[in-house]
Amino acid sequence: MLAVLLVTFPFFALVLCGYVAARRRMLPLDAISGLNSFVLYFALPCMLYRFGASTPIAQLLDAAAVAVYLPCALLVVWAVVAFSLNARIRWNDAAFGALVAAFPNTGFMGVPLLVALLGAAAAGPAILTILLDLVVTSSLCIALSRLDGADEHGASRAARNALRGMALNPMPWAILLGGLSSALQIVPVKPVMQTIALLADAASPVALFTIGAVLFRSQFLAAREEHAPLAWRDFLPVVAVKLLVHPLLVFGVGWAAMAFGLPLDRFTLTVMVLVAALPSASNVSLLAERFGADTGRIARIILLTTAAAFLTFSGAVALMH
Repeated sequence: MLAVLLVTFPFFALVLCGYVAARRRMLPLDAISGLNSFVLYFALPCMLYRFGASTPIAQLLDAAAVAVYLPCALLVVWAVVAFSLNARIRWNDAAFGALVAAFPNTGFMGVPLLVALLGAAAAGPAILTILLDLVVTSSLCIALSRLDGADEHGASRAARNALRGMALNPMPWAILLGGLSSALQIVPVKPVMQTIALLADAASPVALFTIGAVLFRSQFLAAREEHAPLAWRDFLPVVAVKLLVHPLLVFGVGWAAMAFGLPLDRFTLTVMVLVAALPSASNVSLLAERFGADTGRIARIILLTTAAAFLTFSGAVALMH
């Protein structure tokens, strides 16, 4: 366990540095969106492209992994929406609560962390889960969030908007280009590859620092707008689902699938379980803000999962190893 903590500590320490920098105004709140844009549109796509290009295409098209991971994500979404809906929490807030329960912080944190822990082979399964969460899980939850709308076409319009947003997200395209480079054995010319490498090397530290800054910004904005204290039952169960239920579900479904003959590699299952054990994706707070959900609730869930994951994720690594 100590050996695992020695690897995970620097990653969570960088998140804390970003949080402290934003809290003490060493990083102005207005600058956080620019930092986030650098990671999302430049550094992270280059990192994902580089991992995708160096990963065998079969790992990026692993149907067995899809057959295990995707149903688990959909089951988490259904369960969280089902137990969240009440007089206070309607479809919009329930859907975004389900999204933070099912969508791990794989892009900003998971890929570099898992590669540091398990080696470069962990990138393939982790990148596959990013595609599934971006294309399916997030689109579904955004569509569900519109069921509170006054007109009957709210959900379908939201689904179209979600797909449009996914199409404009550079991460899936970076993964696709990396996969094509891997399949066709295409290598960019040296100056281009060196530029990609520089941006890719910046992705991990800047992304982790940005997570902390975004967490503080979300918490700050939510506290400014919050009119009544949140009841613990509105957010703590979702935290437990994200950090405990989700990885246990992926582990159980994966082992059952292998017992029934599904050609799922044990290493791939380990990576997917650890992906599910990651804290909630920090960019969900930005989506919740954009769609008018309860940002206070979402920010608190993300903050608690990120803080607690230092121990729960490290424990999951120790158990899976």
